[in-house]
Amino acid sequence: MQQQTKEIIVTLTDKAAEKVKKLLEKENKLEYGLRVGVVPGGCSSYMYEIALEKGPKNDDLVIDEKGVKIFMDKESIPFMKGSTVDYIDSLTNAGFKINNPNVKTTCGCGHSVG
Repeated sequence: MQQQTKEIIVTLTDKAAEKVKKLLEKENKLEYGLRVGVVPGGCSSYMYEIALEKGPKNDDLVIDEKGVKIFMDKESIPFMKGSTVDYIDSLTNAGFKINNPNVKTTCGCGHSVG
């Protein structure tokens, strides 16, 4: 299902979009997209899911953001509304980071949200 609403579900920063494109090019997976969402688990009830995938699953929302296809299952949409995916590259940490205005609690490890 293509995004039909003007409501922002998830956006990518320029840095995150460029990193995804570079990863897809490096792995020769140019037709792939980025799966973003939440899955049950972790000490705060949910954990973020970020992965490269060949295509959307049935009933996925498909968002085209800065030239990157984003796949999201329907259950994740309410949790992810208004979120931004960024890419952080520092001396101590590198990876995708989700800035989510809907998060009420996080755990000490930083990977689990509620």
